[in-house]
Amino acid sequence: MNTTSAATAGAVVFLWLGMVLAISFLEAPLKFRAPGVTIPIGLGIGRMVFRALNLVEVVLAVVVVAAVAVGGPSAAVVVLTGAVAVLLAVQLGVVRPRLNRRSDRVLAGEELPRSRGHVYYVAFEIAKVIALTALGISLLAR
Repeated sequence: MNTTSAATAGAVVFLWLGMVLAISFLEAPLKFRAPGVTIPIGLGIGRMVFRALNLVEVVLAVVVVAAVAVGGPSAAVVVLTGAVAVLLAVQLGVVRPRLNRRSDRVLAGEELPRSRGHVYYVAFEIAKVIALTALGISLLAR
């Protein structure tokens, strides 16, 4: 892969990885432990934060795909780039809409049991972290 494309994609991948780790695995669980943060307040904050994160993730994914596409990538880089893009697409197209519908109901005052949707979202986040890490390493090892 050419140096400029690999450097661009690598920098964006590690930026993306850092954002996912900071928000999904640090901010999200901690906000519910803050004094005075109720479930509705936490859900409202979470929806805003994850909407912004997901928008940024889409932009970062486009940059990574473009850099990889023009860079003469190895098969491993192509597969890992595709995997990250698919994981993000499923999160945004399948998992997030279900979580949004559920949080709408909670914010409307419905008492609901714990959601398995969050478990799926976290599973996709873990898979995305693994794929982003592998992609970043593959780009460094070009």
